[in-house]
Amino acid sequence: MSIAEIYEKFKTCTGVSTDTRQIGEGVMFFALKGDKFNANEFAQEALAKGAKYVVVDEEKYAVNDACILVKDVLYTLQKLANFHRQHLGIPFVGLTGSNGKTTSKELVATVLSKKYKTYYTKGNLNNHIGVPLTLLGIDNTYEIAVIEMGANHQGEIRDLCNICEPTHGFITNVGKAHLEGFGGVEGVKKGKGELYDFLAKSGGTVFVNAKNDNLTAMASTRKFRETINYLADDSVLLLEDSPLVVFSTQTPTHAPQTYTTYLPGWYNFENIAAAIAIGNFFGVPVEQASEAVSAYNPDNNRSQIIEKGTNSILLDAYNANPSSMAAAIQNFINLQTNKQKVVILGDMFELGDDAPAEHLAIGELVAKGNFDLVILAGKLMASALPPLPKAFYFPDKFSLHNWLLDKNIQNAFVLIKGSRGMGLESTLPCFK
Repeated sequence: MSIAEIYEKFKTCTGVSTDTRQIGEGVMFFALKGDKFNANEFAQEALAKGAKYVVVDEEKYAVNDACILVKDVLYTLQKLANFHRQHLGIPFVGLTGSNGKTTSKELVATVLSKKYKTYYTKGNLNNHIGVPLTLLGIDNTYEIAVIEMGANHQGEIRDLCNICEPTHGFITNVGKAHLEGFGGVEGVKKGKGELYDFLAKSGGTVFVNAKNDNLTAMASTRKFRETINYLADDSVLLLEDSPLVVFSTQTPTHAPQTYTTYLPGWYNFENIAAAIAIGNFFGVPVEQASEAVSAYNPDNNRSQIIEKGTNSILLDAYNANPSSMAAAIQNFINLQTNKQKVVILGDMFELGDDAPAEHLAIGELVAKGNFDLVILAGKLMASALPPLPKAFYFPDKFSLHNWLLDKNIQNAFVLIKGSRGMGLESTLPCFK
């Protein structure tokens, strides 16, 4: 069956699914395979739970007319998503970067929603499976789409661009993330730069942070149909970055106005500036865009400030790499507060052979902060200990939780940051 024929069947469905635990009535179920599972085995279960069609790639599971047999389910999912995308004549804003992707995606979507019916990546569906699922969720009532693309090796952003075909795009930054897969920082630049490559080849529009030397250098080597440089002047100006970002905007027809956000750090100011610039490009007035980003309050373990009793907690535990960890720590060093400063830091994953040196560098940065209490968790964080003789170290979270409960920290401003696999948001109940 051709992709066009499958697409005709898809149009009669209520959506798509890859998980039998979340089957909606009338969906098209894609039986994906993984290292430890083969969803072909659950095709009949999906039909029993309400799926209209199941896409399988093993003949023995294609037992009736509701089963669509293909050579490779994942390949079919990706091709179908691209086929659907080509039927959507709306702007697609694609974004990637080492840090800040999800926050930027949320901010851009929040701003664009002021004028357009906007579809955007839900959660962290930003990989070779998530992007196709995102595209197949867009119907013809939407006016613009914002697609987040993640990667941990070279070639992945190229492949995702070929699936979602962005017409506009931006890179938040390039830094020390997924070094093991990318093969170092230069590999990160090349991998993230694949978005620029696609936009240059397809005649797209690119938004570039004028204050980021890496991005301006990368953009200068490609020729785009249109380049929008944001933060090139003082029309959007950072006033404060700690504990929360305060910024001002002005236009030729409006005097400067000041806005206070729910986001901390200069790095989030750059995400805010990108959202305002993209909104302005698409006709969202700067005043409306500024109000939108100032009202955005994260609730996804990213840059959240949470009050727990006498403690203020900066929870940034969704993920971590050397670049984002250093930025968060430096921002916390600059924080002015009457409370004691406490840091709880967890392992940074996917660094390969660079892990010991990168964790040591974090330890050296923390040592400069003169924090009242330093707490490290995870096996890799042991490498951060040499410059921190007074730090408390826990190789596992169980012992960390018990210690925090006994310690009963009070009247503190606490930074919690670590890689997703550490799940350090689990420490929140330890604060009362």
